[in-house]
Amino acid sequence: MTAVPVPDPGAVREASLDELGRLGLPLPPENFPLVWESGDEVELRPTVEVEARIAVLHLILARCFGMSTEAAMSWLLASRLVDSVTPPEWDFVTAGKGDHRSFVLHHDALFALTWVLGLTRQLDPSLPVDQDLVAKLPNIVGGETFDRWRGRLLVAPQHPADAAALLDLHYCLDWAYLKSEREGLPLPGEIDSHSIGQRRWALEWAVVLRGQYHDPPPGWEEVDLST
Repeated sequence: MTAVPVPDPGAVREASLDELGRLGLPLPPENFPLVWESGDEVELRPTVEVEARIAVLHLILARCFGMSTEAAMSWLLASRLVDSVTPPEWDFVTAGKGDHRSFVLHHDALFALTWVLGLTRQLDPSLPVDQDLVAKLPNIVGGETFDRWRGRLLVAPQHPADAAALLDLHYCLDWAYLKSEREGLPLPGEIDSHSIGQRRWALEWAVVLRGQYHDPPPGWEEVDLST
């Protein structure tokens, strides 16, 4: 999808803060940075790139829950996705190296990416991952390759401006959830800051902002969640 003008940053932030208030979460300080400026543009990464990231994350999760190295490598080769695997993911797939728990958490990042492609209807911060998500993903165990999976997909990518608005919300949610957990405040639903952070990670990667103050789109492992 081609780049479009960003929505009004002030109006989007006001809507994000209203949502935090509705959820009973603390609000960030008044000087909390905006994600973009008026005059910037926004687009989504190419659909096939998002699909490849979904497939790789799904494979990583399969590896977390018992898929053998040999089976994982066979699927990657058959799907021609080796180049889509990041170095840390490669170490985990081939040798089981890395933080197993951090890879399991990618379940929520994968969920957010399915929302970007219109495969998931909503990304509610008070609800966990949809129970029927697996049915929308490649049947890796059954030998469904990446191309075959793409052939049965009915994607309807979100409008870039809507995805940007959800990114702003998760930027604010990430701050609010972390503050709530530090101070022992109640959370609004069944998920915690780890899930929110993973969803933000996916949105930060998939939503491409262009303008004077934006760097080139980062790689998956280069997404900055420090602010």
